[in-house]
Amino acid sequence: MTEGKVTLVGAGPGDPELLTLKALKAIQAATVLLVDDLVSPEIVAFAPSTARIVYVGKRGGCKSTPQAFIEKLMVLAAREGENVVRLKGGDPFIFGRGGEELEHLQAAGVIAEVISGITSGLAAVTSLGVPLTHRLHAHGVVFVTGHARPGAKGTDWRALANTAREARLTLVIYMGVSGAQQIQDELLTGLPASTPVAVIQRASMPDQRHAVTTLGELTATIDREQLASPSVIVVGDVIGGIAATSSAMPVQFHAA
Repeated sequence: MTEGKVTLVGAGPGDPELLTLKALKAIQAATVLLVDDLVSPEIVAFAPSTARIVYVGKRGGCKSTPQAFIEKLMVLAAREGENVVRLKGGDPFIFGRGGEELEHLQAAGVIAEVISGITSGLAAVTSLGVPLTHRLHAHGVVFVTGHARPGAKGTDWRALANTAREARLTLVIYMGVSGAQQIQDELLTGLPASTPVAVIQRASMPDQRHAVTTLGELTATIDREQLASPSVIVVGDVIGGIAATSSAMPVQFHAA
């Protein structure tokens, strides 16, 4: 039997035109695809008609496929000689559990490869025509999760606020909408209420929505605009060039 392999493929933020060429080739060569919940149907459609497609969605607050089951599927399919593509939203190694999956595959002796994808935190601000870093406004950027692993302490927002102020950092917060009130309250211990903030929902997709506000008005803006997951919250002076607005349509500015 031919030895199979698993490729962890970053599908990007959703817009199929933001796929890398390498990701597209991997999808087109797959015999089995294990697809995350947030991967758009247009991207899945690149798979061969003969490929077996298994949806293994994982989204906060919703019923999810157990991680152990996903890892078991990957190993079993590879051992059966399949060319498995684990299709993951954004980038596999940015809050996508790609590191855990790669470790599991390597421990099982399965050939594995990783193909990077554009992460939603980058695509979201780029869609607004905003840089994550700017030599006049931000010396660096921090990608951070707003959703802690069950039983874990979670992000120290107070310490992060102080660091962001002193080092002039942009904060890109994934999965932060449900915990926005706590995030806002604790960031306000180190950052001024006037700090610019953008919330971008469904980045890069035709139904993208966004609101630009301030840290002091973050939760009120999310509630008023009825923004929900999947959304990215971006905090920092790089947002300051955009007037406080809300919009149902993204700026026409491509991330690639």
